[in-house]
Amino acid sequence: MDIVAKTRFVRISASKAVDLARAIRGLPVDQAQQKLSFSRRKGAVLMLKTLKSAIANAKNNAKLEVDKLYVRESAVEQGPAMKRFWPRSRGMVSPVLRRMSHFRIVLTDEKPSAK
Repeated sequence: MDIVAKTRFVRISASKAVDLARAIRGLPVDQAQQKLSFSRRKGAVLMLKTLKSAIANAKNNAKLEVDKLYVRESAVEQGPAMKRFWPRSRGMVSPVLRRMSHFRIVLTDEKPSAK
């Protein structure tokens, strides 16, 4: 059974968080939680929040045992960008894109196959 948790419109660039998603893919839930909690990056805190939400969904909604869950899929997708402008000399401006991301974590109770 697959359990999905999403966190949308997170104020971090997708390129800064995609390597964290790649690092926890295929791990048991407790190892993924440990790896994210000891990381010093901003994206790790946000990804851990999504992982804890997925664990709570599995425990409360699907009545699954938490110690038998694995991270089947973890993804960081690019969201919308807020467009802002920075003033420059001679009345000109430079565009600034404040990027957002969408986090998605899928948990499963089946052990993933080795690739």
